[in-house]
Amino acid sequence: MEILDLFPRSIFKGHLPEPLLNQLLSISADVLAHPGASLDASAKLAGQLSQQRELSGGHPAIQQLCSTHVLPACDRWIAHVMGRQPPQGRGPWVPGRYQLQMVDLWLNCQRAGDYNPTHTHGGSFSGVIFLKAPPQINGQCFDGQLCFHGPEDWHLQSFRTGMAHYVLPVPGEFYVFPAWQPHSVAPFRGDGERWSIAFNVLAVPLQASKPVQSAGVVTKQRIGAESPRRSEPTSKNVSLSSGRIMPRGF
Repeated sequence: MEILDLFPRSIFKGHLPEPLLNQLLSISADVLAHPGASLDASAKLAGQLSQQRELSGGHPAIQQLCSTHVLPACDRWIAHVMGRQPPQGRGPWVPGRYQLQMVDLWLNCQRAGDYNPTHTHGGSFSGVIFLKAPPQINGQCFDGQLCFHGPEDWHLQSFRTGMAHYVLPVPGEFYVFPAWQPHSVAPFRGDGERWSIAFNVLAVPLQASKPVQSAGVVTKQRIGAESPRRSEPTSKNVSLSSGRIMPRGF
C-alpha cells in the first residue's frame, strides 16, 4: 500500500545570524523604550498585545533583514511551489516576471494574557521573526506558541488531527508563509515579554511599459530582468489584517 499526503501548505523556515539578531534586539528595545518615536500599529492589527509599533526601513539592520533574508525567502517559496506546476501553469511567477515589495514591518511585544486571534493578512506573503521569549514558553503547553491553522476545524473523533501546527518561538528563527494562511498566537502566563517582528510582502506581476500601483507607489516596470526586483518597505501601511482590502498578487 502507498499513502499520498495531498494538498500540502508550504511554509518557509529560516535562521538569522546571531549578529543580526542582536542588532534587531537592540532596535526593538529602543523602540519599546521610546514608544512616542514610532507609529502605533495596533489599531490596524488583529493582535491584542501590549505594544505593536511600526518599524522604519531606514536602519541598516532592517535593510539587511529585508534584502538578505525576508525577500529571498519569498523568492524561494515561489520557486518551490511553482516548480511543482507544469511550465504553462506558472503564469508570471518565474524569475524576471514579478517584483517583490516590502509593504509592512512592525514589532510585537506580548505580555502575560496578551494574544493574537486567528487571522490572515493582505498581500502575497507574511511572516514572523522571533526575537525573544520568556522561559515558561517552552513547548510543554500551548502558551505563547504560534499556531498555523488548517482548512478545517481540528476534530479528534473524525481524525482531523493535522489541522493545527504549533511553532515554538525560538529567538533567531523566522517563518514565511502565504498571506492567506490563518494563524494565531496563544496567550502565556507569568513574567517576561515575547518579542517578534512581523511583515507583509507583495508579489506584483510585471507588465511591459505599464505602471504598477502598490502601497501608494507607482513605478514603471518591464519584463525581462534576470531576477525578481525588490524594494525596501514603503512609508504607507496597507493590508495588515483580513478586514482590509487585498492588494493584487497571489
